[in-house]
Amino acid sequence: MYKQLIYIEKEIATHCNTLKIIEKFKESNIIYIDHYKDVFNQSGSNWRLQKKSQKLILAKRKDNFYYKGSNITPNFGYDNFYYNTLALNCVYDCDYCYLQGLFTSAHLVIFVNNEDFIEETKKLILNKTEKFYFALSYDTDLLAIEHWFPFCKEWINFANETKNLFIEIRSKSANYKALENLKPNTNVILAWTLSPSEIINQYEPQTPNLNLRVNAIKVLIEKGWRVRVCIDPILKIKNWNLHYEDLLEKINSEIGFDKLDSVSLGVFRMNKVFLKSMQRNREDTDILYYPYTLNNSNYSYSENEKNELINFVTDKIKYFNENLTIEII
Repeated sequence: MYKQLIYIEKEIATHCNTLKIIEKFKESNIIYIDHYKDVFNQSGSNWRLQKKSQKLILAKRKDNFYYKGSNITPNFGYDNFYYNTLALNCVYDCDYCYLQGLFTSAHLVIFVNNEDFIEETKKLILNKTEKFYFALSYDTDLLAIEHWFPFCKEWINFANETKNLFIEIRSKSANYKALENLKPNTNVILAWTLSPSEIINQYEPQTPNLNLRVNAIKVLIEKGWRVRVCIDPILKIKNWNLHYEDLLEKINSEIGFDKLDSVSLGVFRMNKVFLKSMQRNREDTDILYYPYTLNNSNYSYSENEKNELINFVTDKIKYFNENLTIEII
């Protein structure tokens, strides 16, 4: 991946972070461009075809360094909930991922000017007494590309210096070694999305398997990090209850719910425009063609199905630990 071609905005061609990244891809050809959107927003792009030969685009973010969190993402009780987009798209390719409908391009954009993201966040929270909660990895998987550029490390160091800043880094990777030498901070939540092995094998084929993710969690909890497990999206596949029961028992026996900071639960949900776009480009997965119910411009399971899925998982978790914080989306 990325050995053939990398696009780089001319303005950041000599940025120190650009040079660090391209050092990792010495064999790649480089094309210099004026703006990342010249490649990323090309008309007639086919997301699926591009994903098979995903290119890397290095760019500079000039505005919109953070966004107010939406009501379909968990805020864990923080009124000041924000997220940012340090990168666009992901190295993984999960069948149900909304990025396929959100973007017309599958290429991976990395904004190398991380210092500007941090500086703008400082301005937002400067001289404020309330707590601010930032989700860093919703439109990508930062930990999976940490070996290219240490976004996570820089934001963890920022959180170390800022008492009222809480950050969440969500991942499906097994790249715990990128963090194991950093000092744990209670202002940082490391969040892992876990799915039953049946779902990983069928719908998340490029991601690390369940054992690798569980091992990463175990190592970092032992190092003193706060870890949240995200079981999201819960998918109603054949024998779903047996698969999720196996998952929860594995979490309890190998990690321990008593050692987790919290759990986040959510069922499949998708903006209707995104889902229709994904269905036009994908006939290779059944998960996009379930007879979902449309409610407020979003497709999901019916209310009865949603309650069945959420209640099953919630009850099982409470059986293992009735005091654990569970955020339901």
